[in-house]
Amino acid sequence: MGQIKIYGVKDRLNPIKETLSNVIHSCMVEALGFPPDKKFHRFFPMDKEDFYYASGRSEAYTVIEISMFEGRTVEAKKHLIKILFDHINSELNISPQDIEITIFETPKHNWGIRGLLGDELTLNYKVNI
Repeated sequence: MGQIKIYGVKDRLNPIKETLSNVIHSCMVEALGFPPDKKFHRFFPMDKEDFYYASGRSEAYTVIEISMFEGRTVEAKKHLIKILFDHINSELNISPQDIEITIFETPKHNWGIRGLLGDELTLNYKVNI
């Protein structure tokens, strides 16, 4: 299970939302074996005056927060981050300097999904990879 939040300046983020969502999801499928039909993305387009970022970043600065069940190896998570940088740069021309990615992992029992606790769900994909 994964929930993804994407933050950016709305003038830059809104026109690319669909493509960025597809890029992120394809990376989740490739690196973590997510099912192709499991896409849960939330976009937070922000006014420039509400989105502060460090010098050296441009208005393309984008923050990606990934919440998911714990269980993936360090190598799998590193692979995900690396291919996100690569694919976002190659497909959307956003420099890795303008991308920040954070992965939050929580135990399955901390999730409530479709009326069940996460550790009571039957998944059609592996978490421990």
